[in-house]
Amino acid sequence: MAAETLTAAERDAMLPGLTGWSLVEGRDAIHKRYDFADFVSAFGWMAKVAIVAEKHDHHPEWFNVYKTVEVTLSTHDAGGLTRLDVTLAREMDRLAAG
Repeated sequence: MAAETLTAAERDAMLPGLTGWSLVEGRDAIHKRYDFADFVSAFGWMAKVAIVAEKHDHHPEWFNVYKTVEVTLSTHDAGGLTRLDVTLAREMDRLAAG
């Protein structure tokens, strides 16, 4: 079953609970920047996220330079934000917290 984009009510309920995530201008997506202590910490977090993403068959757009990882989430098959994005954002935050 394909994921469906969030309704306005679902967005209003779910997105405020995502600390540090913001809507991407001109796109149905959310974005967050993570800053880690060093490259190894950033890359280690990315490896942990990769396992979760693969399990959900939902993969982030991300960009890593040294200790910073920029993440954009959107469900390409659905054409916008879905519950999968919210779930992955929460997992990313949980893993970043340690």
